Amino acid sequence: MSDSNAFSDMSLPLFDSDECPAPVTRLEPKQPSYLRDHRRRLRDRFLSGGPGALPDYEMLELVLFRAIPRRDVKPLARALLDRFGDFNGVLSAPPDQLESTDGVGEAVICELKVVEAAAHRLSQSRIRQKQVLSSWDALLDYCRTTMAHRPTEQFRVFYLDRKNTLIADEEQAEGTVDHVPVYPREIMKRALLLNASALILVHNHPSGDPTPSDADISMTRQIVRAAEALNIVLHDHVIIGKSEELSFRAEGYL
Repeated sequence: MSDSNAFSDMSLPLFDSDECPAPVTRLEPKQPSYLRDHRRRLRDRFLSGGPGALPDYEMLELVLFRAIPRRDVKPLARALLDRFGDFNGVLSAPPDQLESTDGVGEAVICELKVVEAAAHRLSQSRIRQKQVLSSWDALLDYCRTTMAHRPTEQFRVFYLDRKNTLIADEEQAEGTVDHVPVYPREIMKRALLLNASALILVHNHPSGDPTPSDADISMTRQIVRAAEALNIVLHDHVIIGKSEELSFRAEGYL
């Protein structure tokens, strides 16, 4: 891509030049009027209609505006969606994969990862210090947000007290595209340290299919036996796919 067509990847100042409340002492190139008007229209539609009023590529444009203030970001938004599938897939993409996309540099990666982190914190706040079993939908929303689009398997453990209030949400292990090492002894050791009375296990399948493997079932049974020996309850093991999840409890595996 020639320099004349390359995206300008830089951090946007706190205010756009057309929104700044005080005179700007440093001369900077102005946004073309068509670009400024386009961005204003997108912002107005978002503020009046919410995220449902915008398709994925326009939502992504809103995120990219701050990182690339002087260029049309629509081509980059579409290129990212073509590569990573959807808005969530772009936000969840590993930085090294994002960086290998033409037009993506440090500023773009930072903006995307800030939005991703904000989504994770917001969804986590909805289950923190609450009775998890009565906030099951919020727990699933959190797991979908943090795990559904990961390129590798991650195994998380939710540790609960006697009232099923969340004590800790911890990543126990991270693996490859189709395997994650899980050590029941380490899970029980951590449960005792936290004085947990119950557990919920969650891991994702990057393939998108939440059907448990024989290894998933065998590992879960090992954890059940270890938990029972310590009078700890395993409420469920949930596998997160791309668009659906599977509950071991609901499917009769527990």
